[in-house]
Amino acid sequence: MAIALEDVLERSYVVALPMRVQFRGIQTREALLIQGPAGWGEFCPFEDYAAPEAAHWLASGLEMAYQGPPPLQREWVDINATVPAVQPEDVAGILERFEGCSTVKVKVAEPGQSLAQDVARVQAVRDLWPLAKIRVDANRGWSVDEALAAAKQLGPLDYMEQPCATVAELAQLRDRLVRSGIFVRVAADESIRRAEDPYEVARAKAADVAVVKPAPIGGVRKVLEVAKFMRAQGLDITVASALDTGVGINAGLAAVAALPRHSDDEEFDVPPAAAGLGTQRLFLEDVTASRELVDGRLKAEMLAPEPERLEALQASGARKDAWLKRLAQAWEYLPNEALDC
Repeated sequence: MAIALEDVLERSYVVALPMRVQFRGIQTREALLIQGPAGWGEFCPFEDYAAPEAAHWLASGLEMAYQGPPPLQREWVDINATVPAVQPEDVAGILERFEGCSTVKVKVAEPGQSLAQDVARVQAVRDLWPLAKIRVDANRGWSVDEALAAAKQLGPLDYMEQPCATVAELAQLRDRLVRSGIFVRVAADESIRRAEDPYEVARAKAADVAVVKPAPIGGVRKVLEVAKFMRAQGLDITVASALDTGVGINAGLAAVAALPRHSDDEEFDVPPAAAGLGTQRLFLEDVTASRELVDGRLKAEMLAPEPERLEALQASGARKDAWLKRLAQAWEYLPNEALDC
């Protein structure tokens, strides 16, 4: 049976969640939630996503609302702590909310900030959690030369996520890091989720890690498809969220929990890399109950919004109308398979 636009609009709720700290320039995170026959889905593309790109986010929301998640392979999911581009003195308060995590992702290359500020922020993390594995996320903010200079100053890193804008630049940086004797991996994010061809980065040997996010890539099952290809090309996989509400985090947890089991050369089961699914802890309020973090892991359970939270966090009428309009615009670009349930 095909999904009808009118049915989706009738099932939609628009919420506005206040942030603890500014993240990607956002102080209030708005999202459209869909209560479907199989569960809840989320549609919350950032403002810079036009309708054709936003259609991927809508496909993801419809998948969770009308199909639900695929079969899960594991019950618990390791996550990383996420540190926005805050001042060093504010890092401790953020890390307190991620007790038990052994990996930290730090935002860098924030517009208006310097590399010195990035270094100080990363060092604050290192001082507080000296055994943590550290990733940095530049969101395409550096040139190749700037990224190379940053790698030299930021110290040992798990990887640099999307340090440069293009696949060609990522490939060049990866080569120059090796030639410079700097053992830092390169991860691709926007070069996958905002690319016409999400597989180009692997074919060009431009990254060591693929960061895949259910919403902007088109859903949990699309994540599994992309992850299978990337892993076959030798890339590691990190699943992450796109500043999702508790409803959107359902899709991220489902994606990690559904990844096929992976063994190393000695046939030991290798758990998925720590996922970027802890952003719920950056909200002051959320539509679902807060997930309990146990030894740096979240349980892969699908949470539904609580009615009183939905009511308290509902967006204004004008904002609701704006989101319903965005949904209708994105609808025009949905592939046919996204409308089958």
